[in-house]
Amino acid sequence: MESLQVQVQEESILVEKVCQIYEKLSKLETLKPSKDVDNLFTQLVHACIPHSSINIANLPANIQEIRSKLIRLCGQAEGLLEAHFSTILGSFKNPLHHLNIFPYYSNYLKLGRLEYDILNKHYSTTSETPKRVAFVGSGPLPFTSIVLASYHLKDTTFHNYDIDSMANSMASRLVSADHDLSKRMVFHTADIMDVTDELKDYDVIFLAALVGMNMDEKNKVIKHLAKYMAPGAILMLRSAHGARAFLYPVVDPNVLHGFNVLSIFHPDDDVINSVVISRKIVEPVNIDNNYLHLDIGSLMASSCKYCDIQPFNHPLGHMKMIDESM
Repeated sequence: MESLQVQVQEESILVEKVCQIYEKLSKLETLKPSKDVDNLFTQLVHACIPHSSINIANLPANIQEIRSKLIRLCGQAEGLLEAHFSTILGSFKNPLHHLNIFPYYSNYLKLGRLEYDILNKHYSTTSETPKRVAFVGSGPLPFTSIVLASYHLKDTTFHNYDIDSMANSMASRLVSADHDLSKRMVFHTADIMDVTDELKDYDVIFLAALVGMNMDEKNKVIKHLAKYMAPGAILMLRSAHGARAFLYPVVDPNVLHGFNVLSIFHPDDDVINSVVISRKIVEPVNIDNNYLHLDIGSLMASSCKYCDIQPFNHPLGHMKMIDESM
């Protein structure tokens, strides 16, 4: 009983702190990088990164509304931060030699290695590695594609999709001076909901965390991908768990109709996003009767009966994570 009281108190303190930060952020005239903006988001991230048993799904409606608005603010600020540093990097003769000026570049290196290892564990076709990969929501600073193409998938072509032509122009400039990546990185300006038959060409599709800022929007995108992706192709999604769900949307495995959910990985360090890997169903099945239903709470460490802490076999072995293998 005492431990439960401590847990409730800790969660109450967390929610109060997050709400206070939201109030300050919502009153700012701009979310462009500045001392005040950087300080508030640093506070927010530091509040949300530590392990928490909080189940976002159980929060009252007013807190859910604040969380939804906060995620949108985070998305806006992230876009402005990426555009700011993409502009700086684009001023160098070879931008790829200076990527470490971005303050969170090391996180992308870790996340790229993590996602590659997860993909490598589950990717199985006649070819050893994917030949064509799409990244939906690549933005002005397409670090995931750059990291994967540079260090892990060196023979793979990456097709980056973003609805913003300016973002694509900035991103393209980053790789234009590189003899290799300029040939293997393609940029498409399009709303992914308007992309249909081309989706069948990709072995793997990554969906950025902030494509679909709420569950309704994200569900529509996932349903669209399920309709047009090739059977057997892999869909990699970014999610969040625990208090990190104040920063990014949570992907409920129940919405992945048309896909087999293979695993869900929850990093337990400064890599914020969880990773959900799924495979487009090859044979038609009765979804209602054959789909493994998981409560949204199963994405939260507090209530996941499928979770166990496992060491992950890669050079970042010090990272702890929860692996929910389906």
